Amino acid sequence: MHDTDVLIVGAGPTGLTLAACLLLSGTRVSIVDRQAEAANTSRAAGVNARTLEVLERVDVTRRLLKEGLEAPRFTVRDGATSLLSVDFSGLRTTYPFTLMVPQSTTERLLLDRVRELGGDVVRPKTLLTLAEDEAGVLATFDDGDTVRARYVVGADGMHSTVRTQAGIGFTGGAYDHSFVLADVHLRGDAPSDEVRLFWASEGLTVVAPLPDGAFRVVAPVDDAPEAPSAEFVQRLLDERGPGGIAVTDVVWGSRFRIHHRVADAYRRGRIMLAGDAAHVHSPAGGQGMNLGIQDAVVLADALASVLAGGPESRLDDYAAARRPIANEVIALTDRLTRLATLPRPLRPARNAALRVVGHLPWATRALASRLSGLVYR
Repeated sequence: MHDTDVLIVGAGPTGLTLAACLLLSGTRVSIVDRQAEAANTSRAAGVNARTLEVLERVDVTRRLLKEGLEAPRFTVRDGATSLLSVDFSGLRTTYPFTLMVPQSTTERLLLDRVRELGGDVVRPKTLLTLAEDEAGVLATFDDGDTVRARYVVGADGMHSTVRTQAGIGFTGGAYDHSFVLADVHLRGDAPSDEVRLFWASEGLTVVAPLPDGAFRVVAPVDDAPEAPSAEFVQRLLDERGPGGIAVTDVVWGSRFRIHHRVADAYRRGRIMLAGDAAHVHSPAGGQGMNLGIQDAVVLADALASVLAGGPESRLDDYAAARRPIANEVIALTDRLTRLATLPRPLRPARNAALRVVGHLPWATRALASRLSGLVYR
């Protein structure tokens, strides 16, 4: 006897997308999360075109569009000089832009949809152990509860308990630099329809618009403070930005280290991984949350097929399709991150080379296709 068909551990964007897709197919779903409350900070802030396409099936795309901000351009700059410009408007998609929307909003809209479909998240609920047999998996939680499921999916992040319980390795490493992230209000030269990456001799800084009038600022900093002040962010923009930008206040900020890792397997028996439990990488290019949501849609199709009597090999097909994409994304974000954090003497040559690439239409089109996720259709 099973309590549920699929137990999803982790209620971030990946877990919620998976739950919504499975509920639509008539699957019995239980979803738990160790956090007492959902995210209330912006964290991942860019939803790409491919993700907007796949979220149409759960009727979340139109809701995101109402609350997000369209940014049809991505530019790399050296101060006020544009080195490379990526224009998404020519892409063959209904969504030729990056939709800037806080992760907290994305999670809220996905949770709304899950509840409309008859599901909900049980929280706080911390997984302790998983025990698998031929017919299912028994999950034990810290409050003594148990849940027996046909399948378990770990969408529980980089420090995944599901991955650990399944005995799956997480191969990779971490970058030397720490990064600062801050959502701030700005005054001056900060357009609301463009994501800007400034490559200066002092280092890089990303400035991206958010729908509430704030801007996301991300930069590698050796001495990143735990809670960046307005003065700290102002100094970054003065040293690395175009000039003429004033920070009026900080809405939220943090520091973080970047890892680049991929799970050694996406499936072990009746246990699957998706999202950050399966892969983590640099935020360069804004692919992390998008990759996880796309994992969830593919995995939902595989699970629904198997639960309807299809071959178990569909679950291996999920892993075979998604793990190479994670490796490609990690390779791309690794190149971007290493370029962005080159030693200072090498940065002028890097900028000169980028200016040349920026004049090659085929190169900017290829980059637009990758950043939009459309290359992975």
